[in-house]
Amino acid sequence: MRVLVIGSGGREHALCRSLKLDPQVSELHCAPGNPGIEAVATVHPVDPVDPEQVAELAGRLRVDLVVVGPEAPLVAGVADAVREAGIACFGPSGQAAMIEGSKAFAKEIMKAAGVPTARARACVTEREAAAALDEFGAPYVVKDDGLAAGKGVVVTEDRDLALAHALACERVVIEEFLDGPEVSLFALCDGSTAVPLQLAQDFKRAYDGDAGPNTGGMGAYTPLPWAPEKLTEQVMREVVHPTIAELSRRGLPYQGVLYVGLALTSKGPKVVEFNARFGDPETQVLLDRLETPLGGLLMASATGELGLDPVFREGSAVTVVIAAEGYPEAPVKGDVITGLTQNEHAYVLHAGTKRAGGDVVSNGGRVLNVVGSGPDQDTARRNAYELVELIELRGSFHRTDIAP
Repeated sequence: MRVLVIGSGGREHALCRSLKLDPQVSELHCAPGNPGIEAVATVHPVDPVDPEQVAELAGRLRVDLVVVGPEAPLVAGVADAVREAGIACFGPSGQAAMIEGSKAFAKEIMKAAGVPTARARACVTEREAAAALDEFGAPYVVKDDGLAAGKGVVVTEDRDLALAHALACERVVIEEFLDGPEVSLFALCDGSTAVPLQLAQDFKRAYDGDAGPNTGGMGAYTPLPWAPEKLTEQVMREVVHPTIAELSRRGLPYQGVLYVGLALTSKGPKVVEFNARFGDPETQVLLDRLETPLGGLLMASATGELGLDPVFREGSAVTVVIAAEGYPEAPVKGDVITGLTQNEHAYVLHAGTKRAGGDVVSNGGRVLNVVGSGPDQDTARRNAYELVELIELRGSFHRTDIAP
């Protein structure tokens, strides 16, 4: 099987690493890739949000499967162009990807499908936003309706700050605050069938103790030993299957991964958000534990042939994000990274890096993911942090409380 992965972040490095381990994958390409991905795949220049460029590259490489990593190419219709070229693609169509591309559309789908979620209002004007803030009260939850790379959400007790965020966006969804811990469940979908991956939890706030601004995610771990028994089955029954059925009813069969962000409220699990792609950084720990070969799973999803649930290895995985100085508001780029190493129990995935001469330098907000594994969560956590301490990047920071 010849596979092309689209993207250049930590999620794509994790996907490429796992695909390289699949004996069915005979040839692995990534576009545009990054310095870490270069070690496991052949990288190619491409504009990932240009559907024609991606489809042309896939055809030229004669790949059997294209795996689209980030959300922006999906919303831009990359999966549509690849399928029109007669190549299997893991990722939903541009219209189906609007389940992430528009928070208002996602809420509409959830309402029609009877999916448990927060009450919400879509707002365009200042008057609408102010009325919604007053209706739901603090803590205020304001979400940019469009794609915002995981950073378009403000949760605050400060009404003025909430209103300012609303006015800075063309359209927002304002909703009631959901109490309880948040968890992530990914389901692989083939248009009619869906199978779950393992539960994971990520940490959105920039600093220890869940302080600071929201980010794309500062770390994650799996499995969740504290999660309620049968939670996965409940979410598949109450959320995933009704959602893909509603999309199919609208002529939008969903192929790819459906990311379900959940709040475990006092009234049961409720959906915080949907994403149309693998979450970052949860993917990094989930794929570390995945025993079922990834290439076959993604091909089955892309071709309508999903069968048994994926199998995961025993033990735990923890990932810690090393972020650039100034992240998330204004990350500093171009600083040299040293200490990039690995051992039997931990390794580094590149997220925002590039080559400059003979050096690897920072080229994004979330620069590296350090993944540690072990027979239990404490061991995996220790293994991750021991490797983190060996890496040097001027001005960088990381949370020290991932997977407590």
